[in-house]
Amino acid sequence: MISIETSPGRTNTESWRERIRITRTLVFSVIFILAGIWILLGVTNSIAPDAVTRLTFGEGGAGQSLALDVVVVPYMRFVGFFYILCGVVGLLPNERLGRIKFVVLLLGGILIFPNILIVAAAGQSTSVTSMLGSSLRLATPIVIGALAGIWCERAGVVNIAIEGMMLTGACMGFVAFTSLAGSMGVPNAQFIGIIVAVLSGGLMSMLHAWLSIRFKTNQVISGTVINILAIGLTSFLRREVLLQNQDAGRETLQAIRIPLLADIPVVGETLFNAKPIFYMMFILLIVTHVVLFYTRWGLRTRAVGENPHAADTLGINVNRNRWINVIIGGMIAGLAGAWLTLEQTGTFDDQMTAGRGFIALAAMIFGKWLPFGAFGGGLLFGFASALETRFQILGVQLPTQFLQMTPYIVTIIVLAGLVGRAIPPKADGVPYEKD
Repeated sequence: MISIETSPGRTNTESWRERIRITRTLVFSVIFILAGIWILLGVTNSIAPDAVTRLTFGEGGAGQSLALDVVVVPYMRFVGFFYILCGVVGLLPNERLGRIKFVVLLLGGILIFPNILIVAAAGQSTSVTSMLGSSLRLATPIVIGALAGIWCERAGVVNIAIEGMMLTGACMGFVAFTSLAGSMGVPNAQFIGIIVAVLSGGLMSMLHAWLSIRFKTNQVISGTVINILAIGLTSFLRREVLLQNQDAGRETLQAIRIPLLADIPVVGETLFNAKPIFYMMFILLIVTHVVLFYTRWGLRTRAVGENPHAADTLGINVNRNRWINVIIGGMIAGLAGAWLTLEQTGTFDDQMTAGRGFIALAAMIFGKWLPFGAFGGGLLFGFASALETRFQILGVQLPTQFLQMTPYIVTIIVLAGLVGRAIPPKADGVPYEKD
């Protein structure tokens, strides 16, 4: 034990463990210093001195394409010194520099992915615009799923059943599409499939609301039950309906080009020549933000999620508000599932959501239960998925299994280290009982 004298005649004893505080800032500072040393001593020595990475911007065509050549070794040496500097700043004992430390460490974290891409593409060319487009496209189901979680949890209902709702929406929407288009030849069957996916997600959310609000079942258990139910139900439908339907093809939704906006140099074709659910992501993002923070319904929802008893005394029907928000969240999750089958792949496979519902929850927590924060989290995971694909294109010598782990590793790192203290609504997960 260490004895520390605090005042005449009094001593305060504390162990060395109590005197050493291991914080996230300390951990990331040390990691950045080690990363900087590794870059200077290892990475730069393994790359040819004259290696150049060409970063292209745009989709080609006159006036549409730009290129930037980066000489890898000098650039990475600068990056190495920069990371060491970030780590040193993070270790400074002055508590007044807390905000500066956060900004410096955040900047270092943001630069990790582009730096990895530059090293991986050494001696080759890679399109930054294509990476941006792929990141946004792959972030679509995650962002939409995170918005579904926000609608539920802002009203005080934990929803880990987003995975099951997405899977159900993906399956039911595709079943409706193949049945209508294959057997009946109904025009615009894909859009009918989207509607069916949205409604099926809503039905699963009604089950969740019925269990967690009406019967006050543990909301985590309720969500787990729905996830398991969705796996069995969709597997049955695939075996009994889709595998028997020889007309089920790989047709996906067609891209919709927005005139004028699609002609914007560099990013126009990437952002404004896309498919419908991709556009719906941005519409839902804006609508969710406006409803939550600029409407009476959003004010009531936030009140119910923070203090349902106080909301009840003001005349707000707490359980009705929760029912409606959970159903809306389930319908949004069904739309995220429709992206997988009707917009992305044109087919359905067992458990094809592959944990995206849980990653959406991580994006929601990363964004502190805010729509635009969740969008940032979803974009981060989308970029990680796009990076996995780009590594395969560039021929990075890593096992495929390790590349496929990238989005999930990012999820662990974000939740364990980057998020910090994430405070949900106070009544989140607490059943309401009227006095």
